[in-house]
Amino acid sequence: MKSAEEIMKILDAYDLTGSLRDAGELAGCSHHTVKHYVQRRAAAGELDRAAARAQLIDAYLDKVEEWVERSQGKVRADVAHEKLLALGYAGSERTTRRAVAAVKKSYRVGNVRVHRPWVTEPGMWLQYDYGDGPRIDGVKTVLFVAWLAWSRFRVVIALRDKTMPSVFAALDQTFRRLGGVPTYVLTDNEKTVTTEHIAGIAVRNQQLVTFAEHYSVVVHTCVPVDPASKGGTESSVKISKADLVPRETNLLDEYTSFAELEQACVAFCEKVNTRPHRITKRPPVEMLAEERRRLHPVPALPHTVAFGTTRVVPANTPMVMFESGQYSVPHALLGETVWVRTQGVGVDEQVVIVHVGDDGPVEVARHARATPGSPKINDDHFPPQPPGALERRPRAKSAAESEFLDLGEGAALWLVEAAAAGTTKMRVKMAEALALAKLFDPVEVDWALGHAAVHSRFAEADLSPILDHHATRPAAGEHRAGEQSSLTQGTSAWARLGQPVNPSDSDEEADA
Repeated sequence: MKSAEEIMKILDAYDLTGSLRDAGELAGCSHHTVKHYVQRRAAAGELDRAAARAQLIDAYLDKVEEWVERSQGKVRADVAHEKLLALGYAGSERTTRRAVAAVKKSYRVGNVRVHRPWVTEPGMWLQYDYGDGPRIDGVKTVLFVAWLAWSRFRVVIALRDKTMPSVFAALDQTFRRLGGVPTYVLTDNEKTVTTEHIAGIAVRNQQLVTFAEHYSVVVHTCVPVDPASKGGTESSVKISKADLVPRETNLLDEYTSFAELEQACVAFCEKVNTRPHRITKRPPVEMLAEERRRLHPVPALPHTVAFGTTRVVPANTPMVMFESGQYSVPHALLGETVWVRTQGVGVDEQVVIVHVGDDGPVEVARHARATPGSPKINDDHFPPQPPGALERRPRAKSAAESEFLDLGEGAALWLVEAAAAGTTKMRVKMAEALALAKLFDPVEVDWALGHAAVHSRFAEADLSPILDHHATRPAAGEHRAGEQSSLTQGTSAWARLGQPVNPSDSDEEADA
C-alpha cells in the first residue's frame, strides 16, 4: 500500500509525462501501479468501494424489516435469527446480526425524534419536578426543584412529602423567591395535578384549578412518560441530587436534622444562581433581575385552602388544640395563626402544622396523633426554662444576707440545706458565722459552712468545732498513729493458743 506522499508523486509524474511507463520509471514503481492510481483518481473514489455481493439473507430482508418495524427497533438479532431458521434460512448468525443492525440503523434514522432548540421568552415558563432526597432519621425526604426557563434561575426546597399542601407551599415559596409569577407552569402528571386522562386529554385536579386561579397562572403537563419535554428541570434535579444527597462521589455526611437539609438547599441555590451559566454565560441571578419585570405580581395572601383548619396559638403557651389533642409549635409563633391538617392513616397518621409568614407557607411542626390528655410536645419548641422551685439559688434581700452570701459557695449551700432541714434560729447562726469570719480566715469559714451543710450539722455549736478541727489537723499525707494508740492488731489472742480453756473465762467471753 502506497503512502499518500508516494501516490502524489506517482500522479505528479503521470501529469508531467502523460505516459504510464515513463511515470513508473520516474516514481520508481510499476506502470500497472501508475495505471491503478490514475484510474482511481478519474473514478473519484468509486473504485475504493467494495462490490456488493449477493447474500443468503437478501431473500429474508423484508421479513427482518417487518420485525424491526413491529418492535419499534427493539427486536434482538438472536431472536430474529431463530425466526429466520424456522423460515428456512441457511446462513450464519453473524450475517443475521449484521443485517439486523443495518435495518435498525435505517429505522432509527427514519424515526428519530428531532429536538428543535427552544427559544424561551422572559416571564413565560416555569418548570418543576421532584427528586429523591436523603433519608433523615430513617425517613425519606423529597427535593422540590423549580427552573425558570429564560434566566435559568433554580429554586430547590426540601419537602417531607409530595402531598398537595406541601407542593402548594413549595410553589408559593418559589414565586416569592422569584419575585413574581410566570405565565405558564409545566410539570409531570402527578395526582396533585392530573386525576386521569380521557382520550389523551388530562383532567385537572380541582384543587389545582383553584390554586392556579388564585395565582393567575396556567398549569400545563407534559406527555406521560416523556421526560425530554421538560429537560430543564430533569437536568436541575440530577445536579441537585448530586450535590445534596450524601454519596460516595461527593463525600457528604448524613444530615442530622431536616433544618440542616433546608440550609444546604439554600446554600446550593446561592451557589448555582450566582455563577455564570454554561449556555447564557451570565449568572442566573442577574438575568432574573431583568426577567422579574415580565413576571406577574405575587398575591399578598397565599393560597391556604389546602393547608387545613386554622388555629390561633395562645399568647403564653405554644400549644394548639386539634381534634381533642394538643400539639406544640415553636414558641416564636405565640399569638399567630397556623393551619393544621392530618396526613396518612392508621399508625402512620401525622398531624402537620403550617404557618404562613412573609416568605410564604412553611411547615413548622409535625407530630404523631395525640390522645386526649396526652399532648405531643417537642422540647425544641420551648425556650430554655428558668430555674425552677427545686433549683432556686439564694438572692440577698438585706445587707446581712448579702454579707453572709459573699463568704462563698459554702455559705450558699449551708443556707439552702439548713432551710430545707427546717433549722431554727438561722439568722442567729448566720450572724455567728459572720463573727467567726472576722476572727478567722473567711475562706476557712466558708469551707466550714459547706462541710456543715454536707454533713447536716446545723446546731448552734457545730461551726466552731469544725473550724478548730480543720485548723489543728495535720497536713495532708502526715497522718500517723501515736505510740499509745495503734491500729495494728495485737498478739494476746495468739498467746492463749493451745492453753486449756477455763470455763469461767468462756462464760465471760460469751457474756462479752
